[in-house]
Amino acid sequence: MAYKIIALLIMMAFYGIYYIKLISQRKQGIQTNLLGKGKNGVVKVIENSLKIVTFVAPIVELISIFRGTYIDFTWIRVFGCILGILGVVVFAVSVFTMRDSWRTGIPDNQKTELVTSGIYAYSRNPAFLGFDLIYLSILFMFFNWGLLIITVLTVIMFHLQIIKVEEDFLIKAFGEEYMEYRKKVCRYIGRKR
Repeated sequence: MAYKIIALLIMMAFYGIYYIKLISQRKQGIQTNLLGKGKNGVVKVIENSLKIVTFVAPIVELISIFRGTYIDFTWIRVFGCILGILGVVVFAVSVFTMRDSWRTGIPDNQKTELVTSGIYAYSRNPAFLGFDLIYLSILFMFFNWGLLIITVLTVIMFHLQIIKVEEDFLIKAFGEEYMEYRKKVCRYIGRKR
């Protein structure tokens, strides 16, 4: 029962942060959720696929939480709890650090700034790192094959969003400034020498 409560709290914190930020920016006239909107080709396919898996994933997670798990190794479930809490913290700090430059999807006609300080000095994509940690945490706490499949698909789609969509956008939008930043900070975690 404790794992169910922890998992539900992790999900509530994560989605709460996401929707509070979305609503807060909307009140300022900033359109935050841009996934698939006005896009073409590969970018449209990736962003629409990401939209689908991130819609399906919480449904599968909730079913898994209330259904139980195939694996009941306490240490794996505790590790999942730790990952989830860490994921929420990383996500919250990344959203806070981005201020009004935070978006879901690529802003074709909106000007944002390149954020390289705070948590972004140690990860170029801490929000995605937070997503991954949260999805993996639920998988470790409530493993089943359906949850494994949706978690793997979601993590793959987040990665494709980064390498095939966001990095190309950042190179076009910020040029040499982004290239220098990319030389110093790893995609997910760590600084380069």
